[in-house]
Amino acid sequence: MAFFDPKAKNIANYQRSIDEKKVSVSRYYDEIGRYYYKQYKDLNVDNTKDINNRCDAITKLTNEIEELNVKILYEKGLKLCPNCRTENNLEYTFCFKCGSRFDEEAKKVAEPAPAVKAEPAKVEETPAPEAEEPAPAQEETAASDAE
Repeated sequence: MAFFDPKAKNIANYQRSIDEKKVSVSRYYDEIGRYYYKQYKDLNVDNTKDINNRCDAITKLTNEIEELNVKILYEKGLKLCPNCRTENNLEYTFCFKCGSRFDEEAKKVAEPAPAVKAEPAKVEETPAPEAEEPAPAQEETAASDAE
């Protein structure tokens, strides 16, 4: 029965996590809209940092959703072709639609955890990138060129 099937339970947990992540993505889109509107109304307000943080969170959640979709396919005994995105049986070496060869790592998909607890993504402040220092070899050649 489906009630006792561990794969069905895993798929349901993954789907629940996907749904929660989609709600978070929607909330971030709303926040971006509010920040953008505040910036539009008052030109002295700069919400670029807040908007960028929300965009980064959306990107992260979207990637997590894609990973969960792959795990769902794996539970169903399927995998996606990286070339044409067609669902294929796990045992296939080549895509039945486009003929692309599957990597060996696609077969070694990490065994999914039995229970998935979804947590909303946290928006973190990202520090500004520091200026890179030139490599020592470059400094030496610059000093010898100057002589």
